[in-house]
Amino acid sequence: MELWTNVRRSILVEGMSKREASKKYNLNFRTIQKILDHQEPPGYRREAAPTKPKIDLFVPIIHEILESDKKVHPKQRHTGTRIFARLRDEYGFEGKITIVREEIRRWKQATAEVFMPLSHPPGEAQFDFGEAKAVYRGREIKVMFCVMSLPYSDAFFCQAFPRECTETFQEGHARAFEFFGGVPKRISYDNSKIAVAKIAGRRGETPTREFLRLQSHHLFERHFCLVRRPNEKGHTEGLVKFARLNFMVPVPQFDDFEEFNQKLADDCRKDLARKLRGQDAPKAELLEEDRQAMLCLPSDRFEARRVLPGKVNTLSLVRFDRNDYSVPTQITHRDVVIVGSVDRVRIIADSHVVAEHVRDWESENVHYDPVHYLALLERKPNSFDFGKPFESWNLPDAFAVLRRRLEAESGSDGRREFIKILRLLETHKVKELANAIDRALQINALTVEVMRILLQEGRESPAKLFRLDGRPHLQDHSIPEPQISQYGDLIQSGGQRS
Repeated sequence: MELWTNVRRSILVEGMSKREASKKYNLNFRTIQKILDHQEPPGYRREAAPTKPKIDLFVPIIHEILESDKKVHPKQRHTGTRIFARLRDEYGFEGKITIVREEIRRWKQATAEVFMPLSHPPGEAQFDFGEAKAVYRGREIKVMFCVMSLPYSDAFFCQAFPRECTETFQEGHARAFEFFGGVPKRISYDNSKIAVAKIAGRRGETPTREFLRLQSHHLFERHFCLVRRPNEKGHTEGLVKFARLNFMVPVPQFDDFEEFNQKLADDCRKDLARKLRGQDAPKAELLEEDRQAMLCLPSDRFEARRVLPGKVNTLSLVRFDRNDYSVPTQITHRDVVIVGSVDRVRIIADSHVVAEHVRDWESENVHYDPVHYLALLERKPNSFDFGKPFESWNLPDAFAVLRRRLEAESGSDGRREFIKILRLLETHKVKELANAIDRALQINALTVEVMRILLQEGRESPAKLFRLDGRPHLQDHSIPEPQISQYGDLIQSGGQRS
């Protein structure tokens, strides 16, 4: 994926010719063309596990103690005397305390923070996630909101999601690019597990496959900050705090994430009218200069999703992100592919989407689609009133009337006929079948064959009336009136005309 992304950037962004790219990357010309035609390679490449550095005898121990003290309350951190005592008693150190104190001084001097003012040319961005409290559907939850900022213009975009994960990371980028009207040519990140698969030294070196897929689609340049050095993207760090204090105080209350995100987008849009200290123009004008330096948005929108393998269990359920989703019983016990996006979960078998559900961000919930179990119900009709998938199935009143009529007339055979009619929901909508049932009840024709005919009639569009308005070339034509007497003569002559 790394090579794939570099080749695409070299040709599509930097203007390198295909011939030059073929020589530079030692690739066949047809391979170069294949890379240009596809945004990501079909294969998967596993990276080697990271190696661990060697540890010296005493100096690394001192450094380790001092590093661990950063996580401890200041009043319970090691003094020079205490470090010396631990080295002597636990590790057999035979030196003097002055050497230990000198090493501590050198470490503190070497690790003292010094910051360099950074230059922010137009067209560059920074990205980060923040955390906030919210009341969602009457219950207090923790929401994760992403912020993409443009340091040159100070414009930023904010969106909230139930969780920080691959699909929300990708969706936040796609929405930010649409908000700004372009793709920043360089974006800075933390070394999060979503974006970085391996950290070499103190900076991310091996991005995850899904991050590279995002980069290959939009062709921006990535920059991972040093580990525990958020000052390299301090602009977005500050705007995360700004968004929390200005857009989420008091604690927001909402019932739909999309409505809340629309409010956040409006707040970011209103913020463009501000003029910062030391700037000659408001943010909106500086944003235009940022746009001039950005890359163009791709013609097709990026699909933010996470793809995982899955297996259908004996209850015709597939587990994804701690929740279970139903699939048609015909594919039980088979391997499937699960595609999870921000709002949908799709299950794919044999390159076809066999089930689609609304994404559930909670945990340990089961989502049934009763239509998925109709084929099994036809074999086990007595489980209709006890099956979990049908427990909360709210159908129009016409279905209940039809069932009572069929069971009153034919008993168990009537129930089987009713289930056959329900199976029409596998290819028709509930409203269409309900209308067909209403008509069937009126004419007292309660069979699945009649339902099919009525559904077909309901889908046929009526013939339209042909009008001569707006067709002057047809208005001069006249059709002679038929001579009924000639038809009578034809009948009398037995169909023979002279």
